[in-house]
Amino acid sequence: MSPSRPFILRPVTTALLMVAILIVGAAAYIKLPISALPEVQYPTIQVRTFYPGASPDVMSSAVTAPLERQFGQIPGLTQMTSTSSDGSSSIVLQFSLRLNIDVAEQEVQAAINAAQSFLPTDLQYHLCTANPIRQTRLY
Repeated sequence: MSPSRPFILRPVTTALLMVAILIVGAAAYIKLPISALPEVQYPTIQVRTFYPGASPDVMSSAVTAPLERQFGQIPGLTQMTSTSSDGSSSIVLQFSLRLNIDVAEQEVQAAINAAQSFLPTDLQYHLCTANPIRQTRLY
């Protein structure tokens, strides 16, 4: 007797068994967790600078460029984006996952201190981490 003989003799039972297997498979597929792309939050710090009355060109050349040069030397920095507008600029620094946000914040503060001699004296800045609960206001 061949293994396929019962399925050939009972086509209705075979069809119902096939439908049951498809339904169980579809239900199991829907319940599977998605772990191939886990949700991660990269350590990110935003540095906002304020220089009242400055044009975007002045902000870019006198404020953003010196800060970017210093920030570019920070180890673990993976991405840096900046925007300059009238009287303010914003630099967003993204670090690798293995870097602790506290260490990154200390490195950013050290880079700002190193760039102080290249920045205007009445410049105000604000450091903000990716976690909106934890903000540090520095002048």
